[in-house]
Amino acid sequence: MQFPLAAPAGKDSGAITKPLPGAVNQGVVNESKWKYGPAFNPPANAKIWNPVKLKMMRGEKVTGGTFFSSSDPSTYCAMANAGYDFIWTEMQHDSRDWENVAKMWQACPHAKAVPGVRVAYADEREIQHAMDAGALVVVIPTVRTVEEGVAARDWTYFPPLGKRSQGGGPAFSPDFWGTVPGGYRNTINDNVVLIEMIETVGGVANAREIAAIPGVDAVFAASGDLANFSGYKQGDPDYERLINVVHDAALAAGKRLCGPFAWRDRPDFTCFQNGSETAAIARGVAVELGPLKDTQAKPEVGPYAPKQ
Repeated sequence: MQFPLAAPAGKDSGAITKPLPGAVNQGVVNESKWKYGPAFNPPANAKIWNPVKLKMMRGEKVTGGTFFSSSDPSTYCAMANAGYDFIWTEMQHDSRDWENVAKMWQACPHAKAVPGVRVAYADEREIQHAMDAGALVVVIPTVRTVEEGVAARDWTYFPPLGKRSQGGGPAFSPDFWGTVPGGYRNTINDNVVLIEMIETVGGVANAREIAAIPGVDAVFAASGDLANFSGYKQGDPDYERLINVVHDAALAAGKRLCGPFAWRDRPDFTCFQNGSETAAIARGVAVELGPLKDTQAKPEVGPYAPKQ
């Protein structure tokens, strides 16, 4: 018989209240009491295959290069092979769509830097698009409440920790993570890195609870927006107090503390957002040319002549 446990044709099986023989879950079907099965457990002694997760677990410093302006796959791949740990693909403040992102990531899925993204908000569509496209680092902006933090966690992780739907996508393919030991579905919950950004005074007030959410790997003290939302600049006592609250929240929860690369020597900060691809090009050219940078000739006439 092809379906030996199937309900009989044309008849109510009573399955809502009556378990089948050999079932673990007894009584009425109830999600809050459901005992999750072992079908998607990772193998015993499974090893971490995401290098960013591995560095974070070791307490090492992690860098993320921001990919902001371009949607060109070759430019993305150059950035991804430049030496960063992950690429912070910008989706909060850039107008590119997920089709663009997928094409860039597919051009070099196993570049030195793993694919990462700052999504627009803690939303099922945004985060599941990111995960299905192959993201190994997910950054959530402006997390103000525990509820927002939990929602971000839920859409990042598969059950039983989260609520991510198994919908396929490049992440499952052999070109990305489909051949990792233990399989993608069974091991991604142990390998994805989730960073939640604290950018508002309300977020700071809830930072300790947000950092303590299971599945959150790090909290990010957002240097720019904490000034924007507080009305104080770096160095002001009120501003520095907010940063220190986020610092304390990370330490209390045993999570990593992230910030801008300029804070790489600030106590306890171990993961960083680096500059954009255009800034990286400018820095690279400056190093390469040295004193020859910006020594172009100035004709007396034409578009390159000095402005009068």
